[in-house]
Amino acid sequence: MLEDYIARYGVAAVFVGAGIEGETAAFLGGVLAHRHLLPYWQVAVAASVGSFAADQFYFFAGRFASQWSLVQRLIRSPFLERATQLLEAYPTGFILAFRFIYGVRTVSPVAIGLSKVSARKFVILNAVAAVVWGVGITAIGYLFGNVVEAMLGRLLLHTHLIIALAGIAAVLTVSVFAIRRRLFSRRPGPGGNE
Repeated sequence: MLEDYIARYGVAAVFVGAGIEGETAAFLGGVLAHRHLLPYWQVAVAASVGSFAADQFYFFAGRFASQWSLVQRLIRSPFLERATQLLEAYPTGFILAFRFIYGVRTVSPVAIGLSKVSARKFVILNAVAAVVWGVGITAIGYLFGNVVEAMLGRLLLHTHLIIALAGIAAVLTVSVFAIRRRLFSRRPGPGGNE
């Protein structure tokens, strides 16, 4: 029954997840492809297109809808300044690489949208980077499936999902605490000094 749901909705879930969350969805899609529950090429395409679509959305939001509260929140992010510095120093390289740089993944398309980079240039470079990212991360998930089987033997699907969800929960928990600590440590003290 679980396998039927994955076969029916898995590719769409990878598409949405790659756009919203990113690596975890693409990676798990690769693991599911390794288990032969989804075709690898569909998972790789879904991850690539989901990532591309989300970044295009944020780029155009930065360019044409900077008054939106979501965009304003990203503009106030402490990571925007770093993304802008990298963009100014290495415009083409940064557009190709931002999705691989921890901490600037979400704010980067907004920063690029706010810059003078043309929409045409961003679309082309974003497409190239999304394909490399989508194929690469799903391939790592696919290969990780082999490692898991070599280490643990062929587990039942629900056991793999429980292990994967526990790992994701642990990584997300540590990430949230680290980001919150970093953000709160940068706030000015009562006298306005850091």
